[in-house]
Amino acid sequence: MSHELWIAASLFALVSLITPGPNNTMVLSSGVNFGLRRTLPHLLGIAIGFALMQVLVGLGLHGVLGRYPLVLQSLRYVGGAYMLWLAWKLATSTAAPGDIASDAKPLGFWGAAAFQWVNPKAWVMCMTAMTAYLPVDASLAQVLLLGGLFLALGLPCVGSWAAFGSGMRRFLQDPVKLRLFNRSMALALVASLVPMLMN
Repeated sequence: MSHELWIAASLFALVSLITPGPNNTMVLSSGVNFGLRRTLPHLLGIAIGFALMQVLVGLGLHGVLGRYPLVLQSLRYVGGAYMLWLAWKLATSTAAPGDIASDAKPLGFWGAAAFQWVNPKAWVMCMTAMTAYLPVDASLAQVLLLGGLFLALGLPCVGSWAAFGSGMRRFLQDPVKLRLFNRSMALALVASLVPMLMN
């Protein structure tokens, strides 16, 4: 990968990772509801899960998906249904931040990593990065480098949303305000589906 292409890929990754989407909406909400420390497994699951997905797609999975577009289309709809379920759970959440009695739990590492495979925005980002910044005959080193780039930038980008959410906890101690916030985040999660499912 040339120096210029590396810079372009870095800018694409930065913009893709920092802008609103399902992952960032969920970690923002998790930061508010559970705090930064309890959101860390979710954050790590997103960053590592997406980087792994990027590498696997780069090692040939994109060719398989190109031959069987119905698989990718099915993943898109399964992901959409799962995101609607998450939005419903978020909208109906009633616990106040730090409520020990609540049985609500943040999404864990494995759940967040697996979510990347049904996240429509993740697929768009992954396929765009593969086709725009790597040659068709990309070497293992190039594929790993691109995956490493998304991992290195993903941690601080997605982490900033979690930290922001955690910082908002003290302003959302009132259950009415928290309910309004959670419903707003649920609507944002649903809204993030529209452009991705229309693509």
